[in-house]
Amino acid sequence: MLRIESLCVSYGDAAALTDVSLDVADGELLAVIGPNGAGKTTLVNAVAGLLPARAGTIRLAGENVTGLPPRALADRGLALIPEGRRLFTTMTVEENLDIGCYRPAARGHRAEGLARVYDMFPILAQRRRQIAGTLSGGQQQMVAIARALMARPRLLLIDEPSLGLAPIIIAQVFEIIAAIHKSGVSILLIEQNATRALAVARRGCVLDCGALVATGTPAELDARGDIRAAYLGGGH
Repeated sequence: MLRIESLCVSYGDAAALTDVSLDVADGELLAVIGPNGAGKTTLVNAVAGLLPARAGTIRLAGENVTGLPPRALADRGLALIPEGRRLFTTMTVEENLDIGCYRPAARGHRAEGLARVYDMFPILAQRRRQIAGTLSGGQQQMVAIARALMARPRLLLIDEPSLGLAPIIIAQVFEIIAAIHKSGVSILLIEQNATRALAVARRGCVLDCGALVATGTPAELDARGDIRAAYLGGGH
C-alpha cells in the first residue's frame, strides 16, 4: 500500500529525516514510535504531501506520488488525522464531518458514512449540531477520526492520537483504531506512547534523530534489550 524509500526531509539546512525507508502492506497497521523530536510528525506530513521530500520516493499502491499535493493524495485514498486534531472549531460536529467527504467519490456515500461514524461514535450523533470547539478533548479526537473516515480512505495516517488525552480516553481511542484496522483500512500510526501503539500494531518502526533505528514485530522489538531500554520503558 505504502512504500517509502530513502526519504530525506529538511527544514532549511537542518535535516529532519535522513534515508528513511519503510513500507505498510495492504491491510497492515504499522506503528512508528520514538521520542519527541525524532521526526515522526515530519514523516507523516511528508507522506501526506504537506512537506517536500529533499530526496527519496513515496509510493502509494505502486504509484510514485512523491511531490503530489495533499488533494491529489486524498483523491488516491489517503487521509490524515493530524496531531492536535485541527478541527474547524467554530463549525458543528456534522459540518466538520461533511468536510471529510468533500471528494466526489466520498460525497456520494455521505449518508452511509455518517451512519457508520455515528454508529462508531454514538456521542457524536447526540452532539451533531454542537460547535466542535466546545467538545471535550476526547470528543474532538473522535470527530477528527470520524472526519477522516468520511473520506473512505485506503490508507489512514494517524499522528499522535493520544496527545493531551486522559488515560481512559486514550484506551478508548486505541480500541477504535484497532476496530478501523480490523475493517481492512491500512494504517500508518505515529505515536509516542510505544506500549499503546505496539499493542495494536502488526509491526513497529523506531525513529530517532530523523533516522530509522529498528523495525520488527512488537515481540521482536521487545526482545532487543537496547530497544526496550531506550524506547519501550526499560526492562521487565
